[in-house]
Amino acid sequence: MTERSIIFFDIDGTLLGEDKKVPASAKEAVFALKRLGHEVAIATGRAPFMFKELRKELEIETYVSYNGQYVVLQGEPIYRNPLDKVALQQLTDLALQRNHPVVYMDHEDMKVTVPDHEFVTASMGTLKIHELPAHDPLYYQNREIYQSLLFCVEGEEQEYEQQFKAFDLIRWHSYSADVIPAGGSKAKGIAKITGKLGIPAERQYAFGDGLNDIEMLSQITNSVAMGNGVPEAKAAAKYVTKAADDGGILHGLQMVGLL
Repeated sequence: MTERSIIFFDIDGTLLGEDKKVPASAKEAVFALKRLGHEVAIATGRAPFMFKELRKELEIETYVSYNGQYVVLQGEPIYRNPLDKVALQQLTDLALQRNHPVVYMDHEDMKVTVPDHEFVTASMGTLKIHELPAHDPLYYQNREIYQSLLFCVEGEEQEYEQQFKAFDLIRWHSYSADVIPAGGSKAKGIAKITGKLGIPAERQYAFGDGLNDIEMLSQITNSVAMGNGVPEAKAAAKYVTKAADDGGILHGLQMVGLL
């Protein structure tokens, strides 16, 4: 019998191709892993409500969302790491002065401080989600916020990085950066799952392509960067596979000997 391994997949640029759909070869590969008895999981910067349909399509209910801040094992939340509320209010105050929208995201929904801003429309439109965040500048006050999005052009986030040491900022679009708790990462979220399941490092695998995957790719023993990934992700990974739209998931799983 095959020893059980766990494989974590990023979403955008990894499980999903440029058209934001799962290539047929990737979908077949995921179900082949399951038939072999392996645990298949997702590790993403997205909010849980942004990939409900994908989880249903691939029958996956174990995931690391918000770059490690909200972790679910087989449908049950096992780890939460919200943003510091005082620092978030201070960041919001500065962002309002700079005319930089902020999106607040909990595990169920997201709201934005500034309505109808072109940076929000342009960047979030690339995620192919059904609805843009509604306007609610006080959404952060009475709930746990696991990630925010700061909308500004490249370079402008440096002022926030210098001023707010409680947060790490990771750019994902030319108009937007993720705001997460300092030191938070997909790798730390993954450790919550692998610790609970008792799966050793040598049977842990991770696939990714972006800047927010670097720590995961550098720390997971069997890491695979997508051929379409950024150079930093490729440098951090043990293996580099083909692009997502060129059978990259299947090829990578064959490279590491899982399929």
